[in-house]
Amino acid sequence: MSPDQHESLVDLLCELYRDYHDDAEVARAAVRDHLLHNLLAPDSPLRLVVATDEDGTVAGFAAVVLLYSLVDPTPANRRQCMMKELFVRADSRGRGVGRALMAWIARHAAEQGCGRIDWHVKASNEAGIRFYAGLGAQRVADRLSYRLPLHPQARQDVMRFQPDRTAAFIRSHVDAPALP
Repeated sequence: MSPDQHESLVDLLCELYRDYHDDAEVARAAVRDHLLHNLLAPDSPLRLVVATDEDGTVAGFAAVVLLYSLVDPTPANRRQCMMKELFVRADSRGRGVGRALMAWIARHAAEQGCGRIDWHVKASNEAGIRFYAGLGAQRVADRLSYRLPLHPQARQDVMRFQPDRTAAFIRSHVDAPALP
């Protein structure tokens, strides 16, 4: 990806931010820093794929993560692809960009041995829901999304628990790789 395409992707990430935050603005410098030092970092678990126009401008992107299932060890289902985001520039929608990105994701996931692709969609995103249904995707009726906001800069009780009873059950794979 060229530096010009980085800037084009920054533009698209700013558009994504406005889409999620009721047209609020975000500093381009913060978005560029996040893209270069986090999303595209060598140790990032995300795989970004972009679709570009004839002139090289980023028209859309998707971000995926490959995961191993904790509940299904069978070869057909032990590997999963989680699509974190799919976003197409407003003036590029309806031209097949999203479909091309989904086709790339499906090929990539299949090549990596994934048995499925999962993703979330905002309940208010009617166009996105129609798009996914048009691809043959099935809504997962028995799943809900939850979010626990954290504020790492502030010291807070994230979860209230009894340390003498709970801490004995918690072991980090970093601190104690093997359980007794």
